[in-house]
This record gives sequence, C-alpha cells and structure tokens, in this order.
Amino acid sequence: MKPPEPLTDAEVDAALVGSSWERVEDVITLERSFGSFAEALGFVVSVGAIAEAQDHHPEISLSWVTVHLEVSTHQISGLSVRDIELARRIDQLR
Repeated sequence: MKPPEPLTDAEVDAALVGSSWERVEDVITLERSFGSFAEALGFVVSVGAIAEAQDHHPEISLSWVTVHLEVSTHQISGLSVRDIELARRIDQLR
C-alpha cells in the first residue's frame, strides 16, 4: 500500500481552523477535560471505535479526567489527510 501524501503547512493550518486541535510540528494534538473519570474513559472508548473503523490510531493518554490525543501519519513522519479526517470525526464526539 502506497503511503499517503504529506499535507503542506498551509493545508494543515486551513484544515484546523475552527477545530479544537493544535499543531505541534508534524503532530496535531487535542486535550479535553471531563467532569469525571467515567466520562473521560467513555470518550477514549469512542475515540478507539473511530480509530478502529478508520484503521488509523492516535496516541492516547488518560489521566483522571483529562484525555490527551496525538495524531500523525507515522509512514510519512508528518500529517496527511487521514489525520485531518480522524480529527474531524473525533471533534464530532462533543
């Protein structure tokens, strides 16, 4: 399978306008806090279901009521349309 094409800086920046995601070099990150551990864990489970459906998996950190996600395309050491699509789907979980 051919690796996806890397997005340009301008493409990534445009895609993230209006989202909760932040760009840190070649990774996009999201940190979300919840009212309880159970809510945070439920969010992680929902993110996992989306990731499995897309066969594209984020780095996930869960600490009490805070979830931290990092997304990138490891095959290209950068960001691709797959990362943006995953971020958009996760944003819909609000």
